[in-house]
Amino acid sequence: MTSYEHLELRREGRVGWLIFDRPDQLNAMNNAMRDELADAWLELDRDPSVRVIVNTGNGRAFQTGADMTEIAGDGVGMERYRDDMMDFTLHFTSWHQNVAKPVIAAINGTAAGGGLHFVADADICIAASNATFLDPHVSVGQVTAIEAIGLAKKIPFEAVMRMALVGRHERMSAQRAYELGLVSEVVDPPERLREAAQELAEKVARNSPVAMAATKKALWGALEMGLTDACRVGAQHLVGVWGHPDQNEGPLAFVEKREPKWEPLT
Repeated sequence: MTSYEHLELRREGRVGWLIFDRPDQLNAMNNAMRDELADAWLELDRDPSVRVIVNTGNGRAFQTGADMTEIAGDGVGMERYRDDMMDFTLHFTSWHQNVAKPVIAAINGTAAGGGLHFVADADICIAASNATFLDPHVSVGQVTAIEAIGLAKKIPFEAVMRMALVGRHERMSAQRAYELGLVSEVVDPPERLREAAQELAEKVARNSPVAMAATKKALWGALEMGLTDACRVGAQHLVGVWGHPDQNEGPLAFVEKREPKWEPLT
């Protein structure tokens, strides 16, 4: 796997790990990390040996968004992001990169501001018991928008609005995130988070890659539509896999009481 300055990529069996690696800066995203993320997601998504991607952070933070030191210190500020925002080409997250493989966010500590992109865009989120969530945008004179809009598809609107308006003056706990449905599992003690993420990823990796890719398209796409239209498009994704070798292999393996031998995702 490629070596990156601000990310750590590794593979454990069929699980690829994408790890934010600026622990001294609470994994804040500078320009260099942002560019690396655009390549790293695609590297793991295109690796035939990887079936599931786990996203986490080194140190005591998961991801804390844009590096305020960089933004405040070079005279460019938020203008550096104008073209990407206007064209809506945010290539640093899995959703905007259209990553076909399942993505699990293992939230190991603080998830703040732009770091909430990776929470909103993951297919499954689990959190260490000491993880916290906050959106400090308005506290530093910025508008809360894309991350919060993504979160509003996962949890009740009032909880998102509260986080957006209270800013850095309040943190949501992992337990509260679980109660709201933002995460599906709280891992305690926190030191077990990566072990729990690997175990979950291995369960997911046992399934048909092509069926999971089509499932992601159907379910994420449904969020953009009304119920009837979403079901019509979902039916197209369902039928689109018919005739694929996995369609025969799955029932045969079930009847023969063995692990299926899935075709790689292409």
